[in-house]
Amino acid sequence: MDMNLKIHRFVEGKKWVQDYKLTVKTGMTVLEALTEVKEKQDPTLSFTCSCRSSICGACAVRVNGNAELSCEVLVETLMKRYKTDTLVIEPLGNFKVIRDLVVDWDPKYATIKKIKPVIEPKKEFSLETGCKQSPEEFNKFKKYAKCILCGSCVSECNKSALNQEDFLSPFVFVKAERLVADSRNRSPQEQLKAIVEAGLWRCFNCQECTAKCPKGLDPAGAIEKLKESTFAHKLDDNVGARHAKAIYDDISDSGTLDESKLNIKSEGLIMAALRAPMAVRLMRTGKMNPMNGHPVNPEIETIRKIVKNAEAASKEAE
Repeated sequence: MDMNLKIHRFVEGKKWVQDYKLTVKTGMTVLEALTEVKEKQDPTLSFTCSCRSSICGACAVRVNGNAELSCEVLVETLMKRYKTDTLVIEPLGNFKVIRDLVVDWDPKYATIKKIKPVIEPKKEFSLETGCKQSPEEFNKFKKYAKCILCGSCVSECNKSALNQEDFLSPFVFVKAERLVADSRNRSPQEQLKAIVEAGLWRCFNCQECTAKCPKGLDPAGAIEKLKESTFAHKLDDNVGARHAKAIYDDISDSGTLDESKLNIKSEGLIMAALRAPMAVRLMRTGKMNPMNGHPVNPEIETIRKIVKNAEAASKEAE
């Protein structure tokens, strides 16, 4: 079976898409296909790889618009998924491209410093006793320690695509949750303060980072856990936290959102007043009418039970 590879090329400021044809072998991965092209057809093609065992994360690329570990995903699997014999391979999104499929990781690595990525042990620990914790405590953050820094989450992050200046990469939030959830950490609030300042509440909650993570680490879930921790550590005096609390209160009290007051509760009267033109547009379209009383959902008791069950399940998971 033959296939077509359309590879995005970038060399010294010039961009183009180059076509290659090759025969698909049973069990061939995307990385093997790229290697065959480089070794047998075009030695100028550049890409990165190392372990070839889905451990180092170096070989991640986008295939037909989705981030993949090229050493892990099979060509045949992708051809069946997309029902085509043509695969379009391009570098990860939301990265600066250095050459062809090679991207610049240095700026992303540098942002890790913003979360103060060092654990300061609790005072009860010592050189003699060490920093012990129970298996249950370890399990709270164990999966987040498995991040291989492949960049798939960054590539598909819609917030990063819009603006990376006021938001950390999803994998940095995964690292942050690993630190905050560690029972040996003396002052997780220090990390949390830095995380809030670095854009925690600006996440779009699009779930793309979780959908594309090849290790199933749920970066979006890590972000939600960090948000929850800000309330526990009394770091909820910000627009994002107040907005979340306002939604929670509305759902708990009436089962519906009171959009005429939501912005006031989130940003305060002065900032809400500056958004008056938007409020007028909402009223004109019938989405919001402050003159009407806020309705109570007839199923409010059922909704309250759902909220309580969700809270109980969350505590049990902890």
